[in-house]
Amino acid sequence: MDREDVVRASFERQALACEDLGSPFTARLCRLAAGRLDRALPVGRVILDWPYDPSGTGDALALRLAGGLHALVLSQRDDGLVAVYPPHDVSDDRLWAAIEAAMVRHEAFLLTRLKSAPQTNEIRRSSALLPAFLTLAHMFEKPLDLLEVGASAGLNLQWDRYRYRLGDLDWGDPASPVRLEPEWHGPRPPDADVEVRDRRGCDLNPLDPTSADDRLRLMSYVWADQADRMERLRAALSIAASAPPPVDRLGALSWLPWMLAESRPGTVMVLYHTIAWQYLPPEDRAQGEAIIREAGERATPDAPFARLQMEADGRRDGAAITLQVWPKGEAQEVGRADFHGRWVKWEGWR
Repeated sequence: MDREDVVRASFERQALACEDLGSPFTARLCRLAAGRLDRALPVGRVILDWPYDPSGTGDALALRLAGGLHALVLSQRDDGLVAVYPPHDVSDDRLWAAIEAAMVRHEAFLLTRLKSAPQTNEIRRSSALLPAFLTLAHMFEKPLDLLEVGASAGLNLQWDRYRYRLGDLDWGDPASPVRLEPEWHGPRPPDADVEVRDRRGCDLNPLDPTSADDRLRLMSYVWADQADRMERLRAALSIAASAPPPVDRLGALSWLPWMLAESRPGTVMVLYHTIAWQYLPPEDRAQGEAIIREAGERATPDAPFARLQMEADGRRDGAAITLQVWPKGEAQEVGRADFHGRWVKWEGWR
């Protein structure tokens, strides 16, 4: 299979993923691009000759294109695209004609956006994280120190500022403009009091919730026919803008040794990441695992350490939610969740 075939196949696979995650419009866009992109325009040439991994677990090339086009719509920079994007319903020919015209008019912008990895900072993933945070708070009765890898704009670092309904459990600020109510399966999680003492994240390209350009970038990666996700994102950004969680411009391997160098007596240090670890090269993942193990070996009953993950594991039914707790180092899969947090299947710590 040559490079062009690899790229077209990656767009087709992304279309299937978008359908599974409830975005028929983005699935349609990906399929149109898979079948109709050509080398007549520079944007098409760059995409079809992409020299790296274009897949959803690699460079997510299809989502880079979709995000660039959506940014033109959200910023009202291309009336032709606005006229064919949701809520409008037009033929494939008309939609693709508008996309090709945008590739000509906004060539420089789209080529620049193709160089940047998508950042979704999906807030609903906090619905999958909260039960584990409640479990840790119940288990140790200590404040939490939060450390997030791949934090983007830090929206899942402020999970305690949202309102949740998990089955019959209501938790969080009743006045929060962000309300998360996933389809819940499984037992009720502990209804524990949670105190967050500190929070900090890292990202190769952290986004600033107070910046209009960065807010547009985040919103552009929300799929255009998912208005509910857009509303939640806007609400979460409004919270973050008033007190942005600190996110360091560092890769995981530079950040982890610094953050995990010392234990933190009197608190539970919680390292977590959601659909982020898979994007590290295999050798970096191995080195990161070693750094985390070393931090676990330094944990004590007064300074416990936990690692919480929501990551793909090759199964079709969403992502695995796994929790490992030191000083014992026991690890369990405590549930599974939809990649966008639409549902959570909670099993709990056993």
